[in-house]
Amino acid sequence: MTFANRHIGPDTDEQTHMLKAIGYASLDALMDAAIPEVIRWHGSLNLPDAASEEETIAELRAIASRNRVTTSMIGLGYYGTHTPAVIKRNVLENPAWYTAYTPYQPEISQGRLEALLNFQTMVTDLTGLTTANASMLDEGTAVAEAMTLAKRASKSKSPTYVVDADTLPQTLAVLRTRAEPLGIDLALVDLDAGDALPGEFFGLHLQYPGASGAVRDHASLIEAAHAHGALVTVAADLLALTLLRAPGEIGADIAAGTTQRFGVPLGFGGPHAGYLAVRAGLERSLPGRLVGVSKDADGAPAYRLALQTREQHIRREKATSNICTAQVLLAVMASMYAVYHGPAGLRDIAKRTHNHALTLAGSLTAGGVEVAHGAFFDTVTAVVPGRAAAIVAAAASEGVDLRLVDADRVSVSTDETTTDAHVAAVLGAFGVAVTSPAECGAKPLARTSEYLTHPVFRSHHSETSMLRYLRKLSDRDYALDRGMIPLGSCTMKLNATTEMEPVTWPEFAAIHPYAPATNTAGYEELVSTLEGWLAEITGYDAVSVQPNAGSQGELAGLLAIRGYHRSRGETHRDVCLIPSSAHGTNAASAVMAGMRVVVVACDDLGNVDMYDLHAKIAKHADALAAIMVTYPSTHGVYETSIADLCAAVHEAGGQVYVDGANLNALVGFARPGKFGADVSHLNLHKTFCIPHGGGGPGVGPVAVRQHLAEFLPGDPLEPGEHHAVSAAAHGSAGILPISWAYLRMMGPDGLAAATGTAVLTANYVASRLREHYPVLYAGNNGLVAHECILDLRPITKATGVSVDDVAKRLIDYGFHAPTMSFPVAGTLMVEPTESEDLAELDRFVAAMIAIKGEIDQVAAGVWPAKDNPLANAPHTASAVTADEWEHPYPRSVAGFPESVDRTAKYWPPVRRIDGAYGDRNLVCSCPSPEAFED
Repeated sequence: MTFANRHIGPDTDEQTHMLKAIGYASLDALMDAAIPEVIRWHGSLNLPDAASEEETIAELRAIASRNRVTTSMIGLGYYGTHTPAVIKRNVLENPAWYTAYTPYQPEISQGRLEALLNFQTMVTDLTGLTTANASMLDEGTAVAEAMTLAKRASKSKSPTYVVDADTLPQTLAVLRTRAEPLGIDLALVDLDAGDALPGEFFGLHLQYPGASGAVRDHASLIEAAHAHGALVTVAADLLALTLLRAPGEIGADIAAGTTQRFGVPLGFGGPHAGYLAVRAGLERSLPGRLVGVSKDADGAPAYRLALQTREQHIRREKATSNICTAQVLLAVMASMYAVYHGPAGLRDIAKRTHNHALTLAGSLTAGGVEVAHGAFFDTVTAVVPGRAAAIVAAAASEGVDLRLVDADRVSVSTDETTTDAHVAAVLGAFGVAVTSPAECGAKPLARTSEYLTHPVFRSHHSETSMLRYLRKLSDRDYALDRGMIPLGSCTMKLNATTEMEPVTWPEFAAIHPYAPATNTAGYEELVSTLEGWLAEITGYDAVSVQPNAGSQGELAGLLAIRGYHRSRGETHRDVCLIPSSAHGTNAASAVMAGMRVVVVACDDLGNVDMYDLHAKIAKHADALAAIMVTYPSTHGVYETSIADLCAAVHEAGGQVYVDGANLNALVGFARPGKFGADVSHLNLHKTFCIPHGGGGPGVGPVAVRQHLAEFLPGDPLEPGEHHAVSAAAHGSAGILPISWAYLRMMGPDGLAAATGTAVLTANYVASRLREHYPVLYAGNNGLVAHECILDLRPITKATGVSVDDVAKRLIDYGFHAPTMSFPVAGTLMVEPTESEDLAELDRFVAAMIAIKGEIDQVAAGVWPAKDNPLANAPHTASAVTADEWEHPYPRSVAGFPESVDRTAKYWPPVRRIDGAYGDRNLVCSCPSPEAFED
């Protein structure tokens, strides 16, 4: 059996059954009927024929062998770390964690939400601030978000943002990318040279410790910034904060950084969980995800995403951030690293790391080598006039990579993995012997406050306890390892184990993003090949995998358009047309790219209103920069007017951005780069099988036609005019083997078959449910694309049963709900994907039909509107087995509704959660155990 046969759920007989149900003889006939001929492509993808799983692993082994695993002492925000085996096996390699979705259905996400609350608590404790979010994409983007947070929260009207010259260079590159389109002026200040602060500025960014390793006392500088009305961000190393005074203790308003060194592999730059924390008063301006504590219908504490009104699909062009995701899987790993080691264990790791740096500094000084700074944590910069390159080469010959700062300086960073032998090898490269450690000038800045005092960080230090804690949390969640997750717009498809296997190989996991090119030939081959395959699939000419989320791919694409117009002297082109149905990140990304958003109406069928489009083009023709459209549309329809839309925008001098969120309905049948689009971002975590991981990691490559290629993101450490949208040149490179393996094993025919099957399953579900729930939109021949929208608004109007009630009742039937109220309020958007077999599809259909029967009982007055199985869903085991039962329906209907397998029942750990209560009473760190006892 081929891999494609294993990836695609329905076999030939099941596909025949479904095709017959919707009236088509073959997948090709279905696709011919569904896809407008104007974009239909009848060619064959120029990709290698499908390889077997064994052949693919062997090829990846050969590619990995071209990477050279050395001891990295380069630092710059990326460090060697030991991933505890219990976390590696039971989180990183466990589908219960990596196949889950963003916890929008909190009742079935309590395990992940608790782990993220641990993450937030860990960050707030170590930074000394009051609220942290549930992770950011990396350190560079976290700092950029801190800058824009400071801009909107500061009372200063100045456009100037002051940046410490000792900031990590990749962070500075991302700051420059983000600042320029927003009209923010960056001012570099050299603290060592005694540069003065400017007269007016809205924010100050400090690196702690600095990129050079220097640890400085920033308290007076922070006080001076506050006197100017500015907000201060400190980019702090969390491991260092176990020994150094916390940013919150010296007056910082915001802290940002990365949690990579808390057990997360280097992965050539990612994925890693960034962090962002704020002082009291700024929590409602915090971008990204925020986990809060609320209560369920029984009054028991329960976790949920808090303050969801900040979500970009609601704020749209008023949004100040386009972040719509997090790095959940990596944040869980980092939080569990802190749980496993506890405060004492983390401090021991920090002390060992620091002591190795002291030995380096003391030995260098004793050997006559100047050390640039007397106060440091883990990084020692040596001043060696004219000798730097030779020293770096000498260390490399011993298998140790150092950072070449310039011709006269070498930087050496220690970490958890550093040994005495590594220190000796480095000193040997300098030509000095190991002697006594230096005295560190950072002692006056030593931390005296406690951290990680919550019992969770003091309870699970044995392998047994940690294993059971992780199992308990995963049991409280629902992921693809339990059943179907039919989320429209999200493509929750199979992430095959063979695809996942290479991610933890040292040859991929243990490579520093700024390792010498001689060490990274395998990665460069992998990235180049994958980018080429993605270009072929989409019909574009060039691809960059740097964007580490779909939102960042959007931004990169729009910045490419902006760069193109500017290169032609058309700086006045700044209007971005966006259909009213678009995902909110589109509008937010346009604002961040310095564009003005103009909304284009949709007609009654959900298509872009072409009359309104032409009117808006005519009105803004001279200023038109771009249009952003999703194809197939956000409504799940192949719009027939897409080619006309592209032509109209091009004629007015604009560029066409096609959001690649729905590419799972196009691969092998249509190519955006050939039907009129100029740029797209692709979601590798949707179409190309990188797991969602509970809300991240994601990868959002940007693909462009040739005229935009020169404006793609560039290496943040390379000089030039290019922009960088993430801190590493290839973004989350560590998980790219997943998509590489998927494409290699599927081959061109398998990819087309997957697309056809995804469209088939969506149309099968739509045809089965149409008589029970209206299907809101359809395209050619009454067909949908890869998803369908079920309209519950007439049901709600007639019975009071809401879309929330149906979503929560699906939990009792053993399902994750479809996407709720997007893109149309009061609807459910269903995307079955190609991975679910007929039995699972029919199980979902049966559940939805049974729920409609329950709604009919409410409509008929058999069950009261306020007391029925839907209004009270979901039902927990404790609720169903309670001594008292006063509902008008039996316990069996509550807990074991029709079609549920009693031997495999999933019980939600909490009842329906009160979201409003959680927002009014915002609690975003671990509650005390007594809260649960009460």
